[in-house]
Amino acid sequence: MSLSRGIHLLKKIDSIRKPIYGNIVQSTRNSGGYSYRVASYPPTKFQIIGANALGGFMWWWVLWHLWHEPDHITGEFPWPDTKKWTNEELGIPPDDAD
Repeated sequence: MSLSRGIHLLKKIDSIRKPIYGNIVQSTRNSGGYSYRVASYPPTKFQIIGANALGGFMWWWVLWHLWHEPDHITGEFPWPDTKKWTNEELGIPPDDAD
């Protein structure tokens, strides 16, 4: 029994060492053009104009809302009147304290 298994194992090892000639297909990568060791492709005119338009719209949106709705940044609470604060609230000792 072990002899029959050994012969089968030797045949398998022999077939692994032999090169396989058959349908060898080279894979195709569909990732775009060729850019090996060079800079990436320059952006198209449409991409440049689109990026500038989108960036301009973003800044308009931010500045518009900062100008017209500043409470989103500063809060919606009334500012305290600092003239109504007492020395005790501010932690200032009385004048007659020694």
